Amino acid sequence: MQAGNAIYETIADLPPVLPVFPLSGALLLPRTQLPLNIFEPRYIDMIDAALSGNRLIGMVQPSPDVRNNDSDKPVLADVGCVGRLTSFQESGDGRYLVTLQGVTRFAVGAELDTITAFRQVECDFAPFAEDLRSGIGEEDVDRPGLLKALRSYLDANNLEADWQSVSEAETEVLVNALCMMCPYGPQEKQALLEAQDLRTRAETLIAITEMDIARTQNGDGGTTLQ
Repeated sequence: MQAGNAIYETIADLPPVLPVFPLSGALLLPRTQLPLNIFEPRYIDMIDAALSGNRLIGMVQPSPDVRNNDSDKPVLADVGCVGRLTSFQESGDGRYLVTLQGVTRFAVGAELDTITAFRQVECDFAPFAEDLRSGIGEEDVDRPGLLKALRSYLDANNLEADWQSVSEAETEVLVNALCMMCPYGPQEKQALLEAQDLRTRAETLIAITEMDIARTQNGDGGTTLQ
């Protein structure tokens, strides 16, 4: 796959160690884009290091299964997604406005003992090698079921959609974009990230959406996976 000016044909093109940005509720998927507002000094350093190197950063949520996670150095989730810095802008007030393009997911390995302010972990890309190939599994996705769930969610929340753009979108693009935009919590986002394949990701999104609609209609509030 291509991300910015770089082409990643196999997992051998990716580094064994990545700097990581732990951010709760943030979801990055292959071939999607995630804008970030970077202001903490340690992550400013991380962006500087990435720009001077391979421009790759691992997005990883703090583990949603760990109660009272240390806000300064939280336990990391088991799976993250590496993104390439494809857009970079200085704000003028000490912040960086950047965009990451998702490349592939990775299993989070051991954390390195480093002198850098930001954290670095070993990465295992092997379980997600097919992420580098676009369109894998599109034919297995229940696209009508996904669109039905989307329409039901929009109707339940009095929202509108550009249905022409939705209908024209490739299935992988549609599934991943809806996952990125969905207003669900960290556990739901992690479940979507860890879904084995595109079909499972779509099925997971449909299930979460149907649960959310049911709970909203029953006055129980939003959805949280148990």
